[in-house]
Amino acid sequence: MTDPYPILAVEQKGIGTTEEMGSKSKFWHFNPEGEEVYWLFKYPRNNTGEHWAEKIAAEVANQVNVPHARVELAVFEDIKGSSTKSFVSDRQELIHGNQLLSWYVSGYDPEQEYDQSSHTLTNIWSVIDQVFKHHKSKKTAKLRLAEYFVLDALIGNTDRHHENWGILRQRVDNRWKGFVAPTFDHASSLGRELRDSRRDALLSQNRVGDYVGRGRGAVYWTEDDQHGISPLELVRRAVLLYPDVFLPALRKLEKLNDESVKKIVSQIPGDWISETARTFAIALMRYNKKQLLELT
Repeated sequence: MTDPYPILAVEQKGIGTTEEMGSKSKFWHFNPEGEEVYWLFKYPRNNTGEHWAEKIAAEVANQVNVPHARVELAVFEDIKGSSTKSFVSDRQELIHGNQLLSWYVSGYDPEQEYDQSSHTLTNIWSVIDQVFKHHKSKKTAKLRLAEYFVLDALIGNTDRHHENWGILRQRVDNRWKGFVAPTFDHASSLGRELRDSRRDALLSQNRVGDYVGRGRGAVYWTEDDQHGISPLELVRRAVLLYPDVFLPALRKLEKLNDESVKKIVSQIPGDWISETARTFAIALMRYNKKQLLELT
């Protein structure tokens, strides 16, 4: 039997500042083991599995070798949540996507939190082309982002909004050097918002694909669209336009077999996730993986 994931105990004395970015309540804290690195504790929304979704997503990213923020299940004052380790060093600065888009895309509003139809793949690619000066660095950055979009499609992450990706940069020899930051914030995935009765119905009626297809992501296809397209549909369209970066990203999924998916999900402790939610998360990833590998 596989051992469950360890639980990080967050102590009051280690708490630092609150985090204003995003819509969920969270705060920074030190690891109680004494490591001098900040972690971000997140409270899940009521009646959701946002904490276990964050952990599963990070473990899946690790399995397919996609750079990601480390996530642990965590408890603070008897409240179950998740905690994410900061990946920004003292010498680095994280520039979020909304800042980058406002710098390089005319008229882009970085403060618009919802219905930001200018957050398109075309505009994201335009930012990469302007930030990175050499062909190799442009392609490396796009490949990394393509890996994140494929991960989103695999886990059904609908929250890749313009503050949920960015570039890490630092000053080296009087000039800036940067690279795409590790992927982070995957709480809106794996059907974490569903009630078990709904999960049961989708599973018994073989309608997981319907659920996936109705998902509205935070990346738009065109600026005239009324809502973002599903993460899976984004990859379906993108691979036709940018096969040089999306095909390698898709092939990484070959490392993820059914047994590894089951093992990742099974390590969530039983008092954190229902068996129905566990079964649904596995079924969703199995469905999405099949759809994605058919694109290769």
